[in-house]
Amino acid sequence: MRRIPRRAVAVGVVVAACGVAVAAVAAPITQIKGGASVTAMAERLAPPTTAAHGSSPVLGGCAMFPADNPWNMRVDDLPLRAGSAQTIARLGGNLHPDFGTEYGIPFAVVPADQPFVSIQFLDDGAAESDPGPYPFPPDAPVEGGGVGDAHVLVLQQGSCQLYELANAEKVGTGWVGTWGAKFDLNSNALRPLGWTSADAAGLPILPGLVRYDEVLSGHVDHAIRVTFSQTQRGFILPATHFASSQTDPVLPPMGLRLRLRADYDLSRLHGQSLVVATAMKRYGFIVADNGSNWFFQGDPNPGWDDDDLNQLKTIPGSAFEVVETGPVQQAER
Repeated sequence: MRRIPRRAVAVGVVVAACGVAVAAVAAPITQIKGGASVTAMAERLAPPTTAAHGSSPVLGGCAMFPADNPWNMRVDDLPLRAGSAQTIARLGGNLHPDFGTEYGIPFAVVPADQPFVSIQFLDDGAAESDPGPYPFPPDAPVEGGGVGDAHVLVLQQGSCQLYELANAEKVGTGWVGTWGAKFDLNSNALRPLGWTSADAAGLPILPGLVRYDEVLSGHVDHAIRVTFSQTQRGFILPATHFASSQTDPVLPPMGLRLRLRADYDLSRLHGQSLVVATAMKRYGFIVADNGSNWFFQGDPNPGWDDDDLNQLKTIPGSAFEVVETGPVQQAER
């Protein structure tokens, strides 16, 4: 949702590293350790000090990052961030689950021997993407059927590498897109500061989706991806990129963590919505892109009960608070 790609083809390649463990008082990282070329991956930043964490969700036999990764970090005991009330007051509206039986952000899990295919980037997307090829199957599901952000998310089993591409389109035997990233789910290394990914914040998308399989299990053990219509020109690790020119410190930066307040009554909720809302108290949201206020994403699955999920639309944004996970940074490439 953050940019409109220009359709001028550049040399294609992609792939980036992964999330990172974030600390409440991590010292800011201010520079990129090494650049990338069309044939070589960028040198990654070392992660900041780890904080309290939960467990690692598993998909396709792969842990979704180490247990001490920020995506797996519980936020129910973290201190409030200064200015929390002012930020929440600016974020009007109620929650909106942007997924259901027929829509959402799909993903594919492929075997370790899935053939790799070429990736070509549009315009200047290669500058913040890492070299391909990717193990994309010819029938990889595309978000929205190719309309909108058109994300393609592919998890390779065995190696546990996650490949994501934005504005993706299959062309011949390969794929074309704007920005892409490869995340090593075994590692906490960050993308270079100032780099985007298939998501505006430079974060992976798949770990932040509400998946039907985990809700069916009765618990969601990770932060959830969320969007807001206005964001700040800055980011908090593990985010590495901003997508705004606004400097108002009240606006949410990319990577900001929010949680559903402990005193918010969940007794009226049931079923799938109760599982999701409980996760919002424990793991909360992480700001990942520009979009409609309080829209959060999941996978499309016929098992979802859309009427059940509609319960979440009754939860106001005012029931949330902002937690402290680190300083806002504004590094650029």
